[in-house]
Amino acid sequence: MSIRLERKLKRLSKGLRAQIVTGERPYKSHPVSPISNFLVRTKKHCNGGKMVDAGLWLQQHCYNGGKIFLTMSGAGSTFEQGIMISELIRANKIAAISVTGANLEESLYRAVASTDYAYIPNYQKLTRRQEKELDNVGLRRITDTFLPEDESVRVLLPRLEKLWRKAMREKKQYLWHEYFMQLFAEGITFDSDSRDCWLYNAWRKNIPVIVPGWEDSTMGNIFTHACYDGDHEFLAKHKLKKPVDPRCVLPSIAYMHRLAEWYMNNTAEKSIAFLQLGGGIAADFPICVVPHLKKDYLYKRSLEFQEAVIRSWAGFVEVDDATMSCGSYSGAAADEKVTWGKLTEDAPGFFISGDYTLAFPDLTALILGW
Repeated sequence: MSIRLERKLKRLSKGLRAQIVTGERPYKSHPVSPISNFLVRTKKHCNGGKMVDAGLWLQQHCYNGGKIFLTMSGAGSTFEQGIMISELIRANKIAAISVTGANLEESLYRAVASTDYAYIPNYQKLTRRQEKELDNVGLRRITDTFLPEDESVRVLLPRLEKLWRKAMREKKQYLWHEYFMQLFAEGITFDSDSRDCWLYNAWRKNIPVIVPGWEDSTMGNIFTHACYDGDHEFLAKHKLKKPVDPRCVLPSIAYMHRLAEWYMNNTAEKSIAFLQLGGGIAADFPICVVPHLKKDYLYKRSLEFQEAVIRSWAGFVEVDDATMSCGSYSGAAADEKVTWGKLTEDAPGFFISGDYTLAFPDLTALILGW
């Protein structure tokens, strides 16, 4: 630091001076970490710099014995983010995963029908007539990627329905994702490298999976129809002759019960970092387990007691292109989460503005020290 810069900094208030960083990040390059070395050297500013800072913090958190709670919204599984998640699972960096119902099922669709996927790079230029043409031939577009419904959804449906009805006969109930896990236990043929299927890797490593709002998914919609037993003039004509009993799937509150128990059992010694890819219910639901435990179970106890018994999240990293508006959790910075007791006032918080398919591979490389 030059003498002139030092003099200017000394003229600032103490609080403002503390926010300014001079020199390089405290990072030592390593001969077996070429990707991390390159990222730290080239991504120093703006969202690139925030991504590197977040990645290095998560890396250090894991080196210190901590783990990561990962959430993923949108259709990340369709966009093959499972490659990175699987790497983190195999490296024992992931404590638990929360995803949308779409991401849950699409991880498996990718595994059983990978050769039937296609994509269209210039999707923004499609006309409405072209979109309808795609619909007519059964090509379901998710941004630039086509989900092969006939080769994936309709292939897995009979096997899942068999499991639903088996649970009915045995008067058993399972969480939504557990039916998908049972497919692995039964044996399933992969059309691609199983190493890239994050759901399969989570099953093998016994990683807890949370799927709030699973009804909002392709298979969730199909299950809803399979359960219909109403007498609507039109719908009743198209219901199954023997509808599935919806009670074979545990209600969504069972996910919060399971999460609350798991959180208490796994944060006794060390806090868990929260890594959020995109916004939505996949992230909103699990991050609320901390205030849920503090403010519901311990409502009548003092704030000091709540914070002494329930650990907050170790820190928060979000990669999202949403803006904070209309009370949406998506785009809400870490500061707001402090007011809800989700984070302590000194917990690290990073918001990386952008598409997580761009940032997550780099974050993974930094976490793993590649």
